[in-house]
Amino acid sequence: MTVFFFTLFSSRWTTKPLLIVALLISSLTNYFMNTYHVIIDDSMIRNAVQTDFAESSDLLTLKLVLYFVFLGLLPAYLVYRTKVVYRNWKSELWSKTKTILLALAIIAASLFAYSKYYTSFFREHKPLRFSVNPLYWIFASGKYVYLTYNSGPVIVKPIGTDAVIPDRKGAHRLIIMVVGEAARADHFSLNGYNRETNPKLKQEAIINLSNTYSCGTATAESVPCMFSVYPRSEYTYKKGISTENVLDVLKHTGKVALLWRDNNSDSKGVALRIPYENYKIPAHNTVCTEGECRDVGMLVGLDTFIAKHPDKDILIVLHQMGNHGPAYYKRYPKAYEKFTPVCETNQLESCSREAITNAYDNALRYTDTFLAKTIDFLKKYEGKYQTAMLYMSDHGESLGENGLYLHGLPYFMAPDAQKHIGALFWFGPAFRQTPEVQSLQKYKEARFSHDYLFHTLLGLFGVQTKVYDKKLDMLAQ
Repeated sequence: MTVFFFTLFSSRWTTKPLLIVALLISSLTNYFMNTYHVIIDDSMIRNAVQTDFAESSDLLTLKLVLYFVFLGLLPAYLVYRTKVVYRNWKSELWSKTKTILLALAIIAASLFAYSKYYTSFFREHKPLRFSVNPLYWIFASGKYVYLTYNSGPVIVKPIGTDAVIPDRKGAHRLIIMVVGEAARADHFSLNGYNRETNPKLKQEAIINLSNTYSCGTATAESVPCMFSVYPRSEYTYKKGISTENVLDVLKHTGKVALLWRDNNSDSKGVALRIPYENYKIPAHNTVCTEGECRDVGMLVGLDTFIAKHPDKDILIVLHQMGNHGPAYYKRYPKAYEKFTPVCETNQLESCSREAITNAYDNALRYTDTFLAKTIDFLKKYEGKYQTAMLYMSDHGESLGENGLYLHGLPYFMAPDAQKHIGALFWFGPAFRQTPEVQSLQKYKEARFSHDYLFHTLLGLFGVQTKVYDKKLDMLAQ
């Protein structure tokens, strides 16, 4: 269909080049749409641009190569070798006009014949008009370029410059924020899942937030959104990159030491103005096994960072590899392979849903271990600090329901599995006795979302600023 439209609207000077480009790109977009049922919108373009080779290599399959060769390279070569004979411009114009009119007539006839079904559907789901367009990836690419590069220089707007932390009695605060990856809520045994995926967390004093939803369905959108002052209803990529986030506000206080450690692709721009460490490479991460640097490696050496800031509160953000697909089997050491058989390939179409789910659940058990080890790390500091851990996944994941896999569908049409996320708190003894934490126990099943993170982090440190909204602080309900 894309090739048809390119041919229809191209001129004699652009027909071959446009056809070749269309064939090459369409072969790739067709693969991802047919295999994973994803829509190539501007968010998906951003994901592709912001990923790294290690992350994208998980998507490289023989099927992808075959799509590219037989639906892209080979037809493109045939187009390149074919001699095109053009008529004079009047004849060409008339011929294309007739083709366009015929195409429009067929479309109109189809719409009239099935208007009962189309009218109400597209009225209720207006964005779908763009998603089903065969040329939508062109619009999405242009939109991404416009939002990212061609809308003038990015000037980051300061917020929360009035932020202060009043003097308080008691110890400083040590908080670890874990940003999870692709962890859907309904696969947490803490939420009633029939498999034991949280055997270690269930032994801890966890406040499980069972009804929490993400800001987006992809890392490149969710991570900057969850740390942003804007709620999901107001957030845009442009606003995100041109406005300071909650980490900047905490930095403005001058009383919080900040560190971001990353075992995923990167912070998606969130940690540009605070110390950042890449723990996806063996040079930094000392726990790399079976070709994968493990999340638990991000805990190594944190004692040194804490020791350097004895007179400050501390916030450490750990960005997990977590359940990053499609190669779920790589996300955990073999010792954690409890559920079998597992899908040991990134070509999900060659595996049964059971094998895919087994690999996914094994990876979730490893996240359980990582979070338990993070809690054990914090317990060492209970006498010196008020300690707490907050975990939130960036988005969920589809595991074959209705033929959908992975994540990244437009939010309005994404299934609950891609939006309903794992989230929980752990508090040390000092925090646990506070009225705020005891109140949260009563509201832990209330509906929360990424919108609450900005204000909850400020509340955890007792920050006073005009940008703080008590109504969106999970500990102030």
